[in-house]
Amino acid sequence: MLADCESCFGLCCVALPFSASADFAVDKAGGQPCHNLSDDFRCSIHTRLRERGFPGCTVFDCFGAGQKVSQVTYEGRSWREEPGTARQMYAVFPVMRQLHELLWYLAEALTLEAARPVHDALRSAMEETERLTRESADVLEKLDVAAHRGAVNGLLLRASELARAGLKGKERRGADLIGARLRGAGLRGANLRGAYLIGADLRGADLRRADLIGADLRGADLAGADLTGCIFLTQAQVNAAKGDTATRLPASLTRPAHWAEGGAGGGRGRRSARRIAQ
Repeated sequence: MLADCESCFGLCCVALPFSASADFAVDKAGGQPCHNLSDDFRCSIHTRLRERGFPGCTVFDCFGAGQKVSQVTYEGRSWREEPGTARQMYAVFPVMRQLHELLWYLAEALTLEAARPVHDALRSAMEETERLTRESADVLEKLDVAAHRGAVNGLLLRASELARAGLKGKERRGADLIGARLRGAGLRGANLRGAYLIGADLRGADLRRADLIGADLRGADLAGADLTGCIFLTQAQVNAAKGDTATRLPASLTRPAHWAEGGAGGGRGRRSARRIAQ
């Protein structure tokens, strides 16, 4: 579930729209190639996205959906080589991204020892989701991905509840915590699924084993915060926040390079994980 841009036809740079804002320097309609997209499907300003006004691009993650659509669904036939595939390819990509995102969460849930009672169900859901990713473009375009996501979300929630059992964490699912002053807050084991934490002050907060699936961490200050053992925290969420050398992250995640520079994370991205958290 890791993005391999070398094997993708730049689908996130073409299929998805974005609006001029703090996250993107210009407007771009869905299906319109970004003016920074090169002929080889690479981004011509990849190493300078933040300084050129595109921090939203730096926090987007397709979870490997781009290469799956490019190399499996369309067997290496690009929208440039076969323009007739473009419309459907652009429609299939967001569906595939949701499926791959679910695969990432299911894989994460299977690492939770406390969630062992639902491991068999999680494995079954993972097998079914993987099967769906290998369907034809015609099937994927018409797939009711919301219904599948809803069924999987029930399992993910149960896994989270088992992993956080006994911690008496705060219930803040979907809470509006934009700009909230939560410095040093005790949020261990909290349910923060889908919470709006945009620009929140979480310096020194204890977020160990908190469920952060779909939480919006754009510009949240995680300096000195402890996020070890967080449940369903993605690299994209971390990239969208800001932190420092004292911020403690799960071992599976990487400290963003821009943190060392003291810069805030960008990023409405093109789609968040919030749908899964509803």
